[in-house]
Amino acid sequence: MINALRFLGWPLLVGLLLALLIIQRYPHLVGMASEPDYTLHQTPPSGAPRQGPYSYASAVSGAAPAVANLYTTKVIDSSTQQPMLKDDPLFQRFYGDSLPRQRRMESSLGSAVIMSPEGYLLTNYHVTANAEQIVVALRDGRETLARVIGSDPETDLAVLKIDLANLPAITIGHSDSIRIGDVTLAIGNPFGVGQTVTMGIISATGRNQLGLNTYEDFIQTDAAINRGNSGGALVDTAGHLIGINTAIISESGGSQGIGFAIPVKLAMEVMKSIIEHGQVIRGWLGVEVQSLTQELAESFGQAGRPGIVVAGVYRDGPAERAGLQPGDLILSIDGEQALDGRSSMNQVARARPGDRIDIDILRNGKPLTLTAEVGMRPLVEKSPQQ
Repeated sequence: MINALRFLGWPLLVGLLLALLIIQRYPHLVGMASEPDYTLHQTPPSGAPRQGPYSYASAVSGAAPAVANLYTTKVIDSSTQQPMLKDDPLFQRFYGDSLPRQRRMESSLGSAVIMSPEGYLLTNYHVTANAEQIVVALRDGRETLARVIGSDPETDLAVLKIDLANLPAITIGHSDSIRIGDVTLAIGNPFGVGQTVTMGIISATGRNQLGLNTYEDFIQTDAAINRGNSGGALVDTAGHLIGINTAIISESGGSQGIGFAIPVKLAMEVMKSIIEHGQVIRGWLGVEVQSLTQELAESFGQAGRPGIVVAGVYRDGPAERAGLQPGDLILSIDGEQALDGRSSMNQVARARPGDRIDIDILRNGKPLTLTAEVGMRPLVEKSPQQ
């Protein structure tokens, strides 16, 4: 018996040891859970580059050098600044009544975006409207004077020109393809503290009837936009320009998450026209319109159909010469349905002066087609916003 135990003991011991090794190496074979691999969830070292939602540093590094700060210089009358020196006998001996005049940098006007290596910049009309001299300060430390090429008060845009070499022009994005919820970055110089980047999302597109500009098609964002951000860049997460920051709605004067930017597509159209013609060339009919309310639609017998009502006609304007009258219901312009006054007047504005367009109307219940020759919209003087 003892010899049998001795004979079987060694194989049993070896088998037990092998079983323990197998369980330790492959615990799942016997239904045991393995220890979690915490190394898969460790955060990268602080110095390691991060991708995706962790950082937008690449977008900022690409776009920020193309966003400049705008300042103005003014001549300061020393006699009002130093009344005590004016009465000093020694001071009078050297200067008499001819006090030295000083030129100094005043507070920040706002921001601008470098649109081309040739030195064209876009900013807001209200930023530069009352400036005596405009100083452009680049992120790389260079400063230079800018000249105003032209302005468009009706979209609140202005085009500047500077003469410097190796300018970092921004990459143009596609404002037509943005979606509500897309992450966006606002770059500018709020309160003159220096270039600042804020982040938010696209809150809405196509905002209009805000009473800010004649032509409104704003991108709304909750990225913080403050005083001094006007004229700065609204960029996507790739650092591509999608808008020019313009205005905010705020009871306090600071950012409350409702900011507006002019889409880059509209801004580029305005800039191109100003560079080529010195102003924005827009088509014009000389007509005032109002939306077709339910009550008006019923009175015209057009319930459920789109259209706009002619509220007024400018004397000797293109609309009057074509035969349009107050009270006419415009059904379509050049084949496009008149869905609302804003879209229809924007359609006319895109036409070239001299083009002939057909206007389908309803007058006294009878359909009528008139042909008008598009005129050029008169220049509009507008007080700059504060």
